[in-house]
Amino acid sequence: MNLKHKVDYISEEHYLEDEKSREIKHEYIDGICHAMAGASRVHNIISSNVLFAFMQKLDGTRCVPFASDMKVRLSNKNSSKFFYPDVVVVCDDENGHEYYTEKPRIIVEVLSKATRRFDRTLKLEAYKTISSLQEYVLIEQDFAEIEICRRNNHWVSERFFLGDDVTFESIDLTISVEAIYQSERKTPPFREGM
Repeated sequence: MNLKHKVDYISEEHYLEDEKSREIKHEYIDGICHAMAGASRVHNIISSNVLFAFMQKLDGTRCVPFASDMKVRLSNKNSSKFFYPDVVVVCDDENGHEYYTEKPRIIVEVLSKATRRFDRTLKLEAYKTISSLQEYVLIEQDFAEIEICRRNNHWVSERFFLGDDVTFESIDLTISVEAIYQSERKTPPFREGM
């Protein structure tokens, strides 16, 4: 017996229009929508801490940090994708779309057991093709480890642990690993001029 599963492909336009009214967010990969799971408390604390630090640092600049509702679009003649990073920084997209960007400078993903493999493989390879992207940040939610993949002449990866300071070179921001994981806001999370 040959059972085939029917897959309904939708256009980018249909996806973008439907996504405005959906209660559950969906990422889009080559015509197929994938529902996203809800984020845990720890996940939200980490992404909020990063967003807060980015907002403080970038206030009054041409760079804007966005939370997890801003999509990143990747498109070429063979493929079309929309992802929802946990945090994204956009600096040069004045004429960009209202609901997505194609010009992120920094993308941050907070990893869980369910998303770790996808974020470290398919998303990593896809994000590396974005010419404006300078740093892809992977933050573990279940233990203290941060990896930054930076674009220099080629992509270089560096890991940070408790006791380390992390520098987001593309926006000249240094923050401690502890500040990214802290659950209560006590002091400013970053230091200028490092």
